[in-house]
Amino acid sequence: MNCWKTVNITKDFGNNRIYLTSFLTGLLAFLILYLPFSLLHLTHDVKDHGFIPLLVILFFLPSLHRMMHILPLVLANKRVRVKWKFRRRLIPTFDYRCQSKLSKKTSIFMALAPTLFITLPGLALSYVFPGYFAYFVLFSAVNIGLSFTDFLYLNQFIRAPRRCVIENAKDGYDILIKRKSS
Repeated sequence: MNCWKTVNITKDFGNNRIYLTSFLTGLLAFLILYLPFSLLHLTHDVKDHGFIPLLVILFFLPSLHRMMHILPLVLANKRVRVKWKFRRRLIPTFDYRCQSKLSKKTSIFMALAPTLFITLPGLALSYVFPGYFAYFVLFSAVNIGLSFTDFLYLNQFIRAPRRCVIENAKDGYDILIKRKSS
């Protein structure tokens, strides 16, 4: 197998640019999504349960986002190693690594999983429950902001050759193609 391309978004763009663009993407998503839903649910009052439940759910949303990346790997019977740690002794985080090489379709599904399993249901729930639409739109917008790097990886996966395999590298992904026999 030859390495067609090594994809490391952090190295290519830098952490500061990724965080800023991710924040602005989430903010723009909230602004774009909130207006149509507020016009749709014009006569309904928004229910308020306080600031603490909102903070708790937003605190666990990044972990839920990362778990949604693992779900397609588990469904595809791939071995995944999960490593838990606490950042600043308070924030539970984890890293995951797939032990085997992935097909292009599995990698694309893995990158799209948080959007499919968090954002789209959040938007559907904001339509179904008009009293809580602002919360669901906020959660969906935050998840869109968290998915910014996923979309960058997705762009690289889509551009990869059709019969490639994708391997989880140390800080990104290696896109591998079969060596042509001479």
